Amino acid sequence: MVITISRSSFRSFIAVLALLSAGAVQATDTLLNPLFQDHAVLQRDRADPVWGQAKPNAAVTVSFAGQDTHAQADGDGRWQASLPARAAGGPYTLTVTTADGATQTIHDVLVGDVWLCSGQSNMVLPVKRALDARAEVQDASNDRIRVLTVDNVSSVKPLASIPAADHWLKTTPDTVAEFSATCYFFARELQKNVPVPMGLIVAAWGGSRIEPWMSEEALRKVGGYDASLDLLAEYRKDPAQAGQRWSGLWQAWWRSRPGIAKNDEPWNPADAATNGWLDAPIEQGAWQHWGKPELANFTGMLWYRTHVSLTKAQAAQRAVLNFTANEIDQTWVNGHWVGTGYGNGDVRGYAIPSGVLHAGDNLVAVNVLNTYRDGGIYGPASQRTLRLADGSSVPLGSWQYRVVPLAYGAPPNVPWQSTSGLTTLYNGMIAPLGHYGFRGELWYQGESNTGDPASYRKLLEAWRTDQRARFGADLPVLIAQLSSYGPSPTHPGESGWADVREAQRRVAAEDPHSGLAVSVDIGERYDIHPANKQELGRRLARAARHVIYGEALPPSGPTPASAQQSGDTVTLNFDDVTGHLVAYSADHPIAFELCGAKAGSCRYALADIHDKQVVLHAQSAADSVTRVRYCWADSPICTLYDQAGLPAGPFQLTITPNHPHP
Repeated sequence: MVITISRSSFRSFIAVLALLSAGAVQATDTLLNPLFQDHAVLQRDRADPVWGQAKPNAAVTVSFAGQDTHAQADGDGRWQASLPARAAGGPYTLTVTTADGATQTIHDVLVGDVWLCSGQSNMVLPVKRALDARAEVQDASNDRIRVLTVDNVSSVKPLASIPAADHWLKTTPDTVAEFSATCYFFARELQKNVPVPMGLIVAAWGGSRIEPWMSEEALRKVGGYDASLDLLAEYRKDPAQAGQRWSGLWQAWWRSRPGIAKNDEPWNPADAATNGWLDAPIEQGAWQHWGKPELANFTGMLWYRTHVSLTKAQAAQRAVLNFTANEIDQTWVNGHWVGTGYGNGDVRGYAIPSGVLHAGDNLVAVNVLNTYRDGGIYGPASQRTLRLADGSSVPLGSWQYRVVPLAYGAPPNVPWQSTSGLTTLYNGMIAPLGHYGFRGELWYQGESNTGDPASYRKLLEAWRTDQRARFGADLPVLIAQLSSYGPSPTHPGESGWADVREAQRRVAAEDPHSGLAVSVDIGERYDIHPANKQELGRRLARAARHVIYGEALPPSGPTPASAQQSGDTVTLNFDDVTGHLVAYSADHPIAFELCGAKAGSCRYALADIHDKQVVLHAQSAADSVTRVRYCWADSPICTLYDQAGLPAGPFQLTITPNHPHP
């Protein structure tokens, strides 16, 4: 089984070992799962599952808040008990004992509302990077908001426990800087109206697609993933064999690209072509910093290659290929695939199978795919080596590169890769949460799926069903909409970001236990990680108050209800409007489009506000329009709000003809 643990987990593990060696930690019987620690928060008003590991068949007693609950360990020592429902309160002590005298006690346990916060980098983004971070950190002191951050762990099999070094932390100036800003500001805002302890479990990983957050069962139900899941199953049994099969699939993808010559195989030593290859100034860092205009803002794919000369004695040894890269690499030595990795500036270490190296010239070929900011092979020269079994290293000297045209599209994703694979983050970061009691879940993800958004709605629906299968059939889900990012549009066009936003809107609207926090207006054109997480937290809290706590307030601003055409006008009706609709900085709202059935048929439309309606004017009565879109772009400028200061979010609606009654 392959498990990937982040560098921060490793540092925490080393710190714990250091404390143990210094006598600072006293050994005790570990009966409770690592989720249950000092300062934990349990879900109020429902029976909470508590579980752990004891001796096989041991009788277990759980004492909590003056009540005892009994359980029996199974033949493997696994036990689970259900604590009686309890109102918000605490602090309490929870003690587990077994008939043979083993015991474990955790202290300062609160009962309140517990939230799971998951997604990618915008959920990860810490308080120290949010607006007014210095004041937010120094003024933070709230014993009733506690956070457990699950370290980044990727696994090809479901795991039973989070890393033991992950801890529940109280909100203090010493801890809050690293908390998820979205999750923390949500809880802080919600607590103003729901004055109970808040527990936050954050399981998020930057750059992750939605597929690795889903179980194998869920992905098979979605359909279209069976071949990749079968390859993942093969990898669990025989990584080397699965790796070679994966290499063949990736190479077949490359050969299928339009314009690829028959013998264009950059990983193949027999392909000695020099056409298109240029010297790579790796010492200058990522390719965006090479001073080459065509690469200054390029995010995509480059080939790298270098040659290593070995003696017969060197080639006969076991060896590990080391280099640093960002973001996803596929690596070959002498035409033999040796590995793939993901990470921002992480050192790769690929073991080279026996017989791959030979005396004389050896070819190292690396394909690097980068999707955000600095990309390619870089770092100190000391990190680019062929390390031999005798302890010596052979440097990887001069490199060449070749740009892959964007028209070639995105390559397939290796199924066991952490953030773009299948089930890997569910196995490593969600399965270890067992059936912990949650009041709801916050989901902030989608940026990494904007390249192929067509399936996102189906995947998001399946992800929600998957989460509910684990944490409860009516688990409320609050979706943070993708914020704006990138250049603002000057004419209508298609947008993967808009497609994902529309999927988020529809998935939230179809389910009474789901809510959407519109955030398109608080994005940053030049930063995919907008800093105004305070306002996002307020909007998520508002959605929670409506969806979960039943307050009679619009959950997230005006929402489109219908679009009807009459002659050369289209009338849009809006629900969830506080007061009436308003346009900011102009007499008329902008960013409305009238569209035909085909892509590329959209045109901007003039718009007028009439209380809770917007009336659009087609260019002529003969215009054939079937759809209306609003703020349909990666980074649109949206000016339609209501009197509560909440924005109308992006949407697309089918237009209904308004036939007069006879």
